[in-house]
This record gives sequence, C-alpha cells and structure tokens, in this order.
Amino acid sequence: MSHRSTTLRHARKAAAAAVVAVAAFGLTACQDNADAGGSSPSSAASDSSDSGSSDGGSSGSAGGDQGNGGAGGGGGAGAGACKTSQLGFRSSHGMGEGTLIVDLKNNGSAPCTLQGFPGVDLKSKNGSLSAERSDIAAPKTKVKPGEETRFTLYYPPNNSGGSGETFTTLVVTPPNETHSHSLPVSINVPVTDGSGDAIKVDPVGTGK
Repeated sequence: MSHRSTTLRHARKAAAAAVVAVAAFGLTACQDNADAGGSSPSSAASDSSDSGSSDGGSSGSAGGDQGNGGAGGGGGAGAGACKTSQLGFRSSHGMGEGTLIVDLKNNGSAPCTLQGFPGVDLKSKNGSLSAERSDIAAPKTKVKPGEETRFTLYYPPNNSGGSGETFTTLVVTPPNETHSHSLPVSINVPVTDGSGDAIKVDPVGTGK
C-alpha cells in the first residue's frame, strides 16, 4: 500500500507539471513575479481589499506590480489611469472555443484610461501559472463612467478525452496597477508534454 500511495503521489505531481508546461511557466511563476516586484502575497492581498466594491466575482486575493503575469506594462501610469478599486470585473466565454472575455467597467464618477496588457494569473488545485502576452499592439482606451472595455484570454480547449486540468480562479491586475481582482472561472485545458499551445492574453481595449 505504501508503494502504491507513493506512485500515485508521483503521478499527480507529474500531471501538474505537464499542465504547467502548456503555457511554458512553472507552478511558482506567479509567486516569483510577486517577489520580483517587492510585494509579498500577504501584503498584496491586503492591498487588494479595496477592490471589493467591484461588481462580478470576489475581491482579489493575490496581487502583483506591473510585471505581474509578465504582462502588466504598456503605457505610462499618468493621471486619469483606471484604478482597480473603480473597476467592475465580469468574465464570459467567447464565441470561439478556447476564449474567455473579461469586461472592465468604469464604476467611478470620472473618465479614466487603460493602456497595456493586464496581468493574468490562473489558479487550480495544483498551482498557478501566468498568461503570456500576445503580439497585438496596446491601444489607449478611454472609459467613461458606466462604460466598459475588455480583453480576451486564449487557452487550448481540452479535446483530448482526458480529465485535463481545470483552473477555477482568474486573478486580474489592470495595466499600470498594483492591486488585483479575482474572478471565479472554469477553464479546462489538456495535460500535455509542453508541446501544446500557450495560454495568452490580448491587451485591454482590443477585440469585439
């Protein structure tokens, strides 16, 4: 029984590692980026508490700086930049298989701007990974009070016939922000040897 239990543990670890290889990131990519930005997970979670007024999803529980998810930069963070605390977050699956749309609504009383790639981290029971940037240029998007803009996440759908790996939480850090917001999602990807497509994200303000 002991040998069988040990074998099962190794199998689970191998499966988790294979899933992470899909996006060419380690399970600790999110943690490493947070550390590189000089913020610990506990302090980031505290900083994220002000995003609880956003509609859609729960308040963010993990944060990062502009490098969070390798995709937080693009455009200067000048006056008028949208803050996480004034944004509402909502996700929905796109028309195409393997796409997730994330809408960002300006719940504030004044216009604000967004430009760049959001930091996007996906979490499952086996760990976390960060989405890669696409090669699309980032437009400068002005969002009036009550209006929305969006970005698109692309992931390889699980058509393998196996159970794959399911991500249940999406942690979003808007461009030029340090506070994050978490959304409940259900994204199932195949377990591969790392030769599959990566999970990628477009900049805010692109797509239909």
